Amino acid sequence: MKQLALLLIMIGLITASCNQEQKKTEPQQEFKFLLEQFADLKIMRYQVPGFDELTLQQKELVYYLSQAALAGRDILFDQNYKYNLAIRRTLENIAENYKGNRESDEFKKFMVYTKRVWFSNGIHHHYSKDKFFPEITPAYFESLMRETTGGSFPLREGQDLESFIAEIVPVIFDPNIAPKAVSQEAGKDLLLNSACNFYEGVTEQEAELFYKNLKDQAVKAGADTLVSFGLNSKLVKRNGVVAEEVYKLGGLYSQAIEQVVYWLKKAAGVAENSHQKAVIEALVKYYETGDLSIWDEYNVLWVQDLDSHIDFVNGFIENYGDPMGLKATWESVVNFKDIKATQRAETISANAQWFEDHSPVDTRFKKPEVKGVSAKVITAAQLGGDCYPSTPIGINLPNADWIRKEHGSKSVTIENITYAYDQAAIGNGMIEEFAASPEEIELAKNFGSLASNLHTDLHECLGHGSGQLLPGTRGDELKNYGSPLEEARADLFALYYIADPKMMELGLYDNEGVYKAEYNSYIRNGMLTQLTRIEPGKTIEQAHMRCRQLIAAWSYDLGKDKNVIEKFERDGKTYVKVNDYEALRELFGKMLSEIQRIKSEGDYTAGRDLIEKYAVQVDQKLHSEILARFSKLNLAPYGGFINPVFVPVTQNGKIVDVKVEYPDDYTGQMMDYSKNHSFLPAFN
Repeated sequence: MKQLALLLIMIGLITASCNQEQKKTEPQQEFKFLLEQFADLKIMRYQVPGFDELTLQQKELVYYLSQAALAGRDILFDQNYKYNLAIRRTLENIAENYKGNRESDEFKKFMVYTKRVWFSNGIHHHYSKDKFFPEITPAYFESLMRETTGGSFPLREGQDLESFIAEIVPVIFDPNIAPKAVSQEAGKDLLLNSACNFYEGVTEQEAELFYKNLKDQAVKAGADTLVSFGLNSKLVKRNGVVAEEVYKLGGLYSQAIEQVVYWLKKAAGVAENSHQKAVIEALVKYYETGDLSIWDEYNVLWVQDLDSHIDFVNGFIENYGDPMGLKATWESVVNFKDIKATQRAETISANAQWFEDHSPVDTRFKKPEVKGVSAKVITAAQLGGDCYPSTPIGINLPNADWIRKEHGSKSVTIENITYAYDQAAIGNGMIEEFAASPEEIELAKNFGSLASNLHTDLHECLGHGSGQLLPGTRGDELKNYGSPLEEARADLFALYYIADPKMMELGLYDNEGVYKAEYNSYIRNGMLTQLTRIEPGKTIEQAHMRCRQLIAAWSYDLGKDKNVIEKFERDGKTYVKVNDYEALRELFGKMLSEIQRIKSEGDYTAGRDLIEKYAVQVDQKLHSEILARFSKLNLAPYGGFINPVFVPVTQNGKIVDVKVEYPDDYTGQMMDYSKNHSFLPAFN
């Protein structure tokens, strides 16, 4: 199940735009957070407060880990679609070497498409997974290729330019070729209808049977726990035989993994302590072998590393990019602890057993003993792979249920990222357009930021780590519905408890306006504003969006008799309003109880029915209205970041300091990454 929550939830548009709270580590006024906007995307920068206070050893560790975070970028492109690397390099060759009219509208549109490919790590939208297209003609694109001199295009061996054009142009422009990276459409073969590059020549039924046999064999052999079968491999069918191609040294993606391993070994040499060194060495061993049992050993060591100031995520971790929820994309985040802000998260994690014991779910599904729940607020130093440029604001790992039960989990809130969203979105008008009343606006301005951070803390720290599976439930029974249901489970946990008197008792806030602001924001987003991210006529397929609409629509339905949530029109505009916050909390508890039951029992049918009833379909009339209102604000619904750059200062071949720089050229960073951190062939 996914535990890395992509909880952007319009962060840069709604809650964050209301937060103007000053922080001790606030950067100087002249720092520019928002850099540019194109298509439906905005590019921002984030700062790394506290980096200069790190020791030289810690700075060097961050530098090496950041290099490892950049080394796997090509892997993600190829995982998303088999032509992505060839297309990216084609676009980059034109962008760098085309000598024609670069000021024409057509060339500017070409560059917008190039930027979109960089942002989405391929030709499918990073969120909706729909294929997007250049706003230029195929003929113009072909002319760009033919008129680009210097550099080189990623031709196959023995291929000439014309045959390459004939191959690549339809892949870019034809809407019938690879229309979706991930298709969740009920009743259709999930693999044959998805363009992601985790399977080749394999049907959904064949993949299910392959991994069922692996699990059955493991159980028959007496395995106490099961590894995450399929996590780090591509499943292929060749000459009628289904087999895995494993991501490892000497295997698939070896050239990039070699670089990741090189920098990880450098990092191990400057680890803060022996335990952290053992963590890094276990990860290296996993990359060298591809052995998923070593991946589990690494995760156990990693979750037990609570003393290190510097931390990181690196590996094949999240399975949102696989329609079957088995295979993981490559990602990395390098970070260090925000000591002051961590006090909030530690207060929550220290009371994990109380929250578990008082959960509204059936006693059978509660953990009698909550183990190893740790939480902290972090400062992100470098983002990589599936966490770049669009990054999560909260992380809870590891994903394996048995590790979480026996050894616990780590939860983090990435506060310098949420702060960057805040600063980039001040005064954008979103809350004023969609809030139902001045009172809602005032609540959001006063309490929205704290409410959002507390929701993330509860979601990541406790929500994902709560509950337990019944004996005999493996955890993969919910199949393609597992991800949105898991996110809904964690969100409902957060929503239920953010309004609990325990929160005020623990000193986490002192005004009920905090939970009311979060309830307002969540329902408004789930029923209205997240529709700005959906194209006209489309249904909802992204897991987090399904999660939010599920909760909001289900709450509205369950509370109709008491008018718990009111949906109304004013001056031709639709609004939603929470009328009874206490009753809504009761509904959240009821829903949490049911979704926990579904997960604990592996009730696929009930989970499927909930998602299909509440989470997928879009009211097209309402959608049209929301899009029209949103368009007038001239805002981008999605945001991502440029990474800071860590520059080692050397004397006599030895690093004596590491400086942090903040570039402001998105195109420049993308071209630099492709020149200096690109290691895979165009076609694997």
